Amino acid sequence: SPTGLPTCLLCVCIGTSVYCDDADLEDVPPLPKDTTYFYGRFNKITGVRDTDFAHLKKLKHIDLTGNQIAEMGEDALRTLPTLEELLLPENRLWRLPELPPTLRRIDVRHNRLISTGMRPETFKDMIRLEFLYLSHNYLDFVPAPLPDSLRVLNLQNNNIQSLSENSFCNQHDPSYIRRALEDIRLDGNPINLSHFPGAYGCLPRLPTGRTR
Repeated sequence: SPTGLPTCLLCVCIGTSVYCDDADLEDVPPLPKDTTYFYGRFNKITGVRDTDFAHLKKLKHIDLTGNQIAEMGEDALRTLPTLEELLLPENRLWRLPELPPTLRRIDVRHNRLISTGMRPETFKDMIRLEFLYLSHNYLDFVPAPLPDSLRVLNLQNNNIQSLSENSFCNQHDPSYIRRALEDIRLDGNPINLSHFPGAYGCLPRLPTGRTR
C-alpha cells in the first residue's frame, strides 16, 4: 500500500474478504490474490487502474461506494472471470469501462454518467444480470438492449425524454414477453410515459413515472 503497510494491517482481512472502509485510501490497495470480497467504501480513491484487480481470479464483489472515482481503466474489470456484484454509487464517474458478462448486480447511482459514456449494448450479453441501478445520473435514454434476466431497473432522476418500442420490448417480435422485469423506475425524468404506449407491451407491469 502507499503507506508501506501490508494491506491486511491497513485494512481488515477476514478469510477471503478485505474490508478497507474509511481508511483514507487514495488508491485501491494491493489485494491478496485469493480475495473474493473487497470493500473500499468512503475513502478518497479518485481512479481505478487496469492493474488494480488484474490478478484477482476469484473476486466476486467490489464495493467502492462513496469515493471520488472519476475514471476507471478500460480493462480494469473486463478480465475478472467471477465478478458478480459491482457497487460504485456516490462517485464521479461519467463513463463505464468494459464490464464482464458475469455480473448479477450493478449499482452506479449518484454519479455523472452520460449515455455516450456507455458502450453500445453494454448490458446485452449479461445473461445473469438481475439488478441495474442507474438513478441520479445524466442519461438521455434507456441503455437497451437489456438482458431477459433483468428484474429491477432504476433510472429515476436522469434526463430521459423518450422511449422506443425497443427500449424494453422487441418491435420485430410482437409475441415477446419480458417476464422477469417487474420494477422499472423512470420517475424524475422529463418524460410523460403516456406518450409512449407502444413501449410497454411486453412488460408484466408498467414503469413508475409521470403519466400526465
